[in-house]
Formats: sequence, structure tokens, C-alpha cells
Amino acid sequence: MAADAKSTCYDGSCSQSFQFYLRHSGEHEAIFQCLRKILPGEFKRIGLDKSSLDVLGVGSGGGEVDAHILTLLQSTCPSVPITADIVEGSADLTDSFKALVAKTPNLQKIPFAWHLMTSENYEKQVKAKGDIKKFDFIQMVQMIYYVDNLAGTIAFHRSLLKSNGRLMIIVEAANSGWDILWKTYKKVLAVDVITEYRSSGEVIDCLKSQGLRYEEHAVPNAFDITECFDPSSETGKRLLNFMTAKGSFYESFTPEIRAGILDLLRNKCSTEKDGRVLFNSDLSCILVHA
Repeated sequence: MAADAKSTCYDGSCSQSFQFYLRHSGEHEAIFQCLRKILPGEFKRIGLDKSSLDVLGVGSGGGEVDAHILTLLQSTCPSVPITADIVEGSADLTDSFKALVAKTPNLQKIPFAWHLMTSENYEKQVKAKGDIKKFDFIQMVQMIYYVDNLAGTIAFHRSLLKSNGRLMIIVEAANSGWDILWKTYKKVLAVDVITEYRSSGEVIDCLKSQGLRYEEHAVPNAFDITECFDPSSETGKRLLNFMTAKGSFYESFTPEIRAGILDLLRNKCSTEKDGRVLFNSDLSCILVHA
């Protein structure tokens, strides 16, 4: 999960926990593999006969995925100027994104507008100003869990698309390990920043209810959580803290709930291979038409 929290969820120690998870899970590389397959064709269509291209990243975190998207766009449409607006609620992650831009020559050619705020506040600001910038491509990567109004958020951002633009939503897949874990233990997990867990199932239901056209692309991924079952493992503790969105897994739950979560993780959310427990962290990449 990622980073457009209603508070500073991804600042300080939470930001460090998120970065640890990314290093351990391989999630970004799984997303990159999917994007390399589907985005060049989309960008050729979107960029046809355009004199400029405008991109909006919502909940962009440290910018790793946005940087990959912008690089793909540059290589697909090399002669077309690009602008990028970035909406992100975490100061720490915004600073990380700016540092990434500073050390990436091709990104330095792109003018960035930074909006240090949540997606809801960005929506309020845009509506209050009335001077609405439209975009050719909008990405919402692993942030849909943090918004209060799913339908309203999708409808608003889709309204910012130019006539042949695309809104890309990347979210955990229906029936993935995340989906099973967070829905089974909703009463004890969805109580802080995330109050209503959503997977691709809820997003697609929302798109269908609004009569929107979309395509869904699978993003397969799994990562090793074997150490989560060793109470003395620091790696296991840090993964459990992130997966349950708690500062301390072992201090946040009763022994019964801890045992239940660990049993669920092993037997319903994962597969075993060569003695290792591999958590199903499949994602879904959904492209919504303007």
C-alpha cells in the first residue's frame, strides 16, 4: 500500500517502514514490468498529434513509479514537451521524489508542480479556484485506500482528463493476500488511517456503477514472509507492522488475534514453496477511459 494518507501517515517512522516494505516485496518491479507492456501503446495513442502532454500523479509517494511512467512517456513521445503535477500528502515522500528528480537527468527536463496535500484537498482547491488544468494521463498508484469517497474521487479525477486521456488506477487485486487479510480482520485493522479497505473488486464495481469504460491488467507478485512466523526476526516484525498498519504487531493485538492473523497469512493468503511462505500480493492495473 502507498502514500496519500489523510494524515502524515507516511512521514517519519512510517515512511521508513514503507521503504523497507518496498525493498522486501519487489512490488515496484512487478508494477514496472506491467507498465512496460501496456503504456507505450497507450502513450502512442494519447500523444498522437499533441504539441504537449500533461501528467498528474496522485498519491505519488517517493516518485519511483511516476519516474518510470514519465520516462516511458518521454521515450514514446520524444519530441513532445511534458509537464507533471504531483499531489502527495507526505512531506518526507515528496522530498524523496524531489531528490529522485534532482539525480535523474531526463526528469530534470520536465517542469514539476508540487502539491503537498491529500487528494481530497487537491480536489477542494481545484474546485475553489475554478481554473481547472486538464491532463492527458493521470496515475493513482496504491492510494485509493486512503480516500473517504471512492466514487467521488474517481469521478473527479476522470473529469480532469482531456478528451482521449486515461486514468490509471493500480490497486491490490481482489482475492489477493492483502484483500483476504484486511477484509477478514477489518474490525481491528481498518481503524486508523485506512478505515475502509478496497481492492480491485470495489474499484471495478464503482466504475461499472458509473458506466465507465476501462481495461484491467493483472500485475502478478508474491514476496517471502517466512520470517513473519519467527517472533525473534526483526525482518518478520517489520513486515508484520507494515502489513497490519501498526507500529508494533506484537503489542497492538491480543494473543488470539495475533495467532489468527498469522494462521490466515500462512494458510489463506500465501503458498508454500521449498519451505518458504510466499504471500500473494497480486495487483491490478486499471485504465479508465475519458
